Amino acid sequence: MNKITYKKILLILLIIILTLFLIRLFNSRELDDVSPRIACEESLVEKADVLWIVPNYDNFSISENKEWCFYILGLNKTIGMHGVNHQYNEFAFDREQEYLEDGIRIFGNCFGSNPTIFKSPQLKVSAENKKLIKENKMDLKGKINQMMHKVYHCDDSGDIKNWLIDLF
Repeated sequence: MNKITYKKILLILLIIILTLFLIRLFNSRELDDVSPRIACEESLVEKADVLWIVPNYDNFSISENKEWCFYILGLNKTIGMHGVNHQYNEFAFDREQEYLEDGIRIFGNCFGSNPTIFKSPQLKVSAENKKLIKENKMDLKGKINQMMHKVYHCDDSGDIKNWLIDLF
């Protein structure tokens, strides 16, 4: 390849990176792993537009903590379901309808309505689970959503640390 080809490739890559940066700059911010059992900095909760709620983390149903449920509702943010128990690769393996229904029921008991958006922990979802989520009238968010938004984690356990997310 000649110098002109390298320059074109470099220019295209630069445009892609800049475009992604601008999209992330203006898109909503999201916060994963929201649960009364996971410590979360108040500043993260405040700056997030979307809260990804774990309905039954550590075998503790969020609906058992009505004060927390009212607090989250009072924030007036978009809320979505983030798995059921937030186990590693929780939806990478096929799940039964009852398993998903349990999380939906807990979510609904806490917030008064069923979730309409769903994001799997570690973003891994089997083809069968994709159908199951869709059959339960939830919009599945995945890797593209993760790339297009700044996504923070309550326990700062993501692949990219929270402080670094703000740089990009």
